[in-house]
Amino acid sequence: MRIRAALAVTALAATTALTACSGDTSPLASATAMPQQNAVTAAPPAERPPAPACNPRASLRPAGALPTPGDMPAGSYMATIQKRGRLVLGTSQDTLLFSSRNPFTGQIEGFDVDMGRQIAEAIFGDATKIQIKVIGYDKRVSSAADGSVDIVADTMTANCDRWRDVNFSSIYYEAGQKVLVSKTSTAKSIDDLGGKKVCSAAGSTSFENIGKRPTKPIAVAKPAFGDCLVAFQRNEVDGISTDDTILAGMAAQDPYAKVIGQKFTDEPYAIAMSKAHPEFARFVNAVLERNRADGTWKKTYERWLGDFGTAPAPPTAQYDK
Repeated sequence: MRIRAALAVTALAATTALTACSGDTSPLASATAMPQQNAVTAAPPAERPPAPACNPRASLRPAGALPTPGDMPAGSYMATIQKRGRLVLGTSQDTLLFSSRNPFTGQIEGFDVDMGRQIAEAIFGDATKIQIKVIGYDKRVSSAADGSVDIVADTMTANCDRWRDVNFSSIYYEAGQKVLVSKTSTAKSIDDLGGKKVCSAAGSTSFENIGKRPTKPIAVAKPAFGDCLVAFQRNEVDGISTDDTILAGMAAQDPYAKVIGQKFTDEPYAIAMSKAHPEFARFVNAVLERNRADGTWKKTYERWLGDFGTAPAPPTAQYDK
C-alpha cells in the first residue's frame, strides 16, 4: 500500500507545511485592500479586472556588459545589496530538485537556489553571500513586490497578471503541468480522472487548472505540496497535479507513484523582482544571458535534473524594452 511510503515523508511534510504552499494567483493585498470598517458592514473587495494581454516571456533587455563583481554602479539596487552584504532569495524548502532542505546538511538547495547563488556571485564575486528566506508560494508575488526579498526563484510561472505587480527576468526554465498517480492506476492523463480527487496547493495556478479540465476532476486544496503527497499516500486523493518538475521530485520520493500524460499547460519559470528597480532586472538578465552562453545553465541542469536525460538548450531570452 502507498501508506507505507508515507512514513518516509510525513516528517518532512510536517516541517515544511507551515512555510510552503503553491503558486500565487491572487492579487496583491494592496490591489484589493479596503479601508478598516466594522466587520459587519465592510463591503467585499472588488474583483480585480483581468490583466491586459502581454508576452509574459518578454523581459527588460540587459544594459551592456556586467559590472565587475564587488564594484556595483553607484545608486543602483545592486549597490544597495552589495552594501548590505548579502542577496536575499525567497524560495520554498519542499520542492525537491529545485529548492528543498537537505536532511543531512540542513541547507536548502536545488536548481532555483543555484539561480540565486549565481546572481550573488555576479554581485559579490562570492556565491555564498546569500540569505535564503523560506516563503509560501502564495507570498511569492507580494514578497518580491514589497522588497521583503530581493528576488524570488521558486518554480514561478511568469504570466501577465503577475507582471502587473513585479518585474520578471527572462525565462530560465520551461515546465508544464502533468499529474501523478499510483503505479497501479490505469489513467493515462488527468482527463481520465474525471470525478476523482486530484490534489494541488491552495492558491496555485495548478489548482485552478484542475477545475478547468473538461472531465471535471475534483480539485482538492492543501496548504503545501508536501501535504498533497501525504494525502496521496494515505489514499485520501487519487492524484496530484502541478508542474512536471515538482511531480518529478515527488515521484523520486515515492516508489509507488508515477507521472503520466503530456503536459497540458506551459509554465515558463522566471525570477521575480520589485518593479521599483528596473536596473536590477536588467542586471539579472545579463547574468542569465552570460550563463546560457558559457555553459553554466547546462551545468546547473545536469547537476539537479541530469537523471531525467540530456540537458536541453536553455530557453531563449525574449526582450521587449
